[in-house]
Amino acid sequence: MAGMSTMETACVDESSVAATAMAEIVHAVLSPAELALFAQFGRSRQFAAGEVLFLRGDHGQCMYIVVSGIADLDFGEDLVVKYLGPNEFFGELGLLIGDHRRSADARAATELEVLELRPADFQRLIDHDPGLVAYFLRRTIMRVVSSEQRLIGQLRRRNHDLEAALDNLYSTTHQLSHTQALVRTDELTGLSNRRGLTLTLQQAHRSGRHPQGLLLIDCDRFKRINDEHGHLAGDRVLQSVANILRSVAKEEDVACRLGGDEFCLLVAQTDAASLDRIAAFILGAVQGLRERQSEAPRICSISIGVCLLDPGGTWNDWYSRADGALYEAKRLGGNRLHWYSVSDPTPD
Repeated sequence: MAGMSTMETACVDESSVAATAMAEIVHAVLSPAELALFAQFGRSRQFAAGEVLFLRGDHGQCMYIVVSGIADLDFGEDLVVKYLGPNEFFGELGLLIGDHRRSADARAATELEVLELRPADFQRLIDHDPGLVAYFLRRTIMRVVSSEQRLIGQLRRRNHDLEAALDNLYSTTHQLSHTQALVRTDELTGLSNRRGLTLTLQQAHRSGRHPQGLLLIDCDRFKRINDEHGHLAGDRVLQSVANILRSVAKEEDVACRLGGDEFCLLVAQTDAASLDRIAAFILGAVQGLRERQSEAPRICSISIGVCLLDPGGTWNDWYSRADGALYEAKRLGGNRLHWYSVSDPTPD
């Protein structure tokens, strides 16, 4: 230790001695004096390789000291198997506590000789040399404390790893859900897109719970807004229409942008009067916004085709009827709703 002061050298020596002493205290091995004392009162037992001394969960009162050979302690799960050689001991908690549940399987890894100490043997040992036994007990307590600290550290690391794994799982699930939502959602308006509508219709078909009403909505003279005010103004108009549809749609309904300036509202449960009120409310909300808007358009008039749905029909059947009603609403000048009628002209 060239260049170190006497005090620094002393501190290093004290630290090294302390570490060595602690290692000796917590290490489950008997000193020669302890082994000689324990041998006077313990009972020698022989085990063949592979033979079981005790199993995890067994109740036990005996402590074992390896005289020759190797014993292994298997704590189960993914914990490392411990191998014990001559002068090392195990099972002391059964001796000290009494009727203690074993925390590991103990087997002879090789031909094995052990000393077995029972409670009565240990009491005679205490009477014979209480000082040496007191030192042994101190070491045993320190070893238990050290084992608990290691276990707590392992549990903390496992808990940290588990939290990290759960965070990754949550993040992955969130990303997957977000991706699925994006696939089903119109980017500009936040409403369902055609794919989202198709998935909803498939789910309704599987469950047998078919929607009962359909509104087909189209912006009147929308191209003129794009031409005269630009596409950003057109986007604002589409978003305004979407917000109105979103406000009237119930949880089980589907508000959808079919494409361009065409929207639909698929109503899960309704009758003719309720569906008519919904369509009239949408028209009124649009008109209210038109009356309050400034020079730059934020909304435009709309036309709505309305029809009740035949549970036995398909989406193409429903759309064709609502589209016929929408066509008639536009033919009559727009800014209105029109119910499907078999006498309506067919759209080109």
